[in-house]
Amino acid sequence: MPVASLDRALDLIETLAAAPDGLPLSALARRLGMPKSAAHRLLTTLSARGYVAQDPAAQTYGLSLRLAGLAFAMLDRRRLPDLAQGVLDDLARRTREYCRLALVEGRDLVWVARAQGATQALRYEPEMGQTVVLHATATGKAWLATIPEGDALALVEARGFTVPPHFGPRAVRDRAALAAHLATTRAQGYGLAVDEGEPGTVALAVTFRAWDGPDAPVAGTLSVAGPLARLPPDAYPTIVAALRLAAERMAELWPLRRRAMGGMERRGDPAG
Repeated sequence: MPVASLDRALDLIETLAAAPDGLPLSALARRLGMPKSAAHRLLTTLSARGYVAQDPAAQTYGLSLRLAGLAFAMLDRRRLPDLAQGVLDDLARRTREYCRLALVEGRDLVWVARAQGATQALRYEPEMGQTVVLHATATGKAWLATIPEGDALALVEARGFTVPPHFGPRAVRDRAALAAHLATTRAQGYGLAVDEGEPGTVALAVTFRAWDGPDAPVAGTLSVAGPLARLPPDAYPTIVAALRLAAERMAELWPLRRRAMGGMERRGDPAG
């Protein structure tokens, strides 16, 4: 497949991923800025491979579960669920709020695991498939604060300071505000987002390293999020202490993942 066609196919997949109820051909072609005939050819190819399915009654197209299956299979081969879930479950029990693990993938972060610790009626539980908006989430700010400030600001500026419509009124929207947030993040040692990722919510996040030591690269982040009513500022120290304990545990466990993957590769298992 030519590079341009591959690029259009990926655009199509990402567009359908943001439309859980599916899209008709005409709407999909319009969003992608391509002729209906070209969009239909891509849909036909992806349907033949099992990545797209059509609802015959509504005449809409949507993603199948094939991509999700591949993603979960990859995570399982990397031993991520076994390593991370125990740490997340313990963090959720300690904080009684919604906890997530995100991993560094190149110049981005990807959420890969979660645990819900809230037992009350008011629960915060966003979709795992959402993009990590680096400049307007506790998770993103925690990671950005670990890289040189110029690189962090350039990375966000290249993507733009726009945020999804459902984000809160205090979401960071310019370079100066982000620089100030990152300075605060570095000083306090954790990322904080109040009324940013969603109105009425607060999130705190810390990074963890690939092994225990200040020179180890950052492997990912751990975060705790919940309603503002349950997470006032005087609750932050307790939450941050639980996050840092979880980060220490992840740094201790992460080398075990690397050794497990190495053992699988020596046995000829393509762990990826």
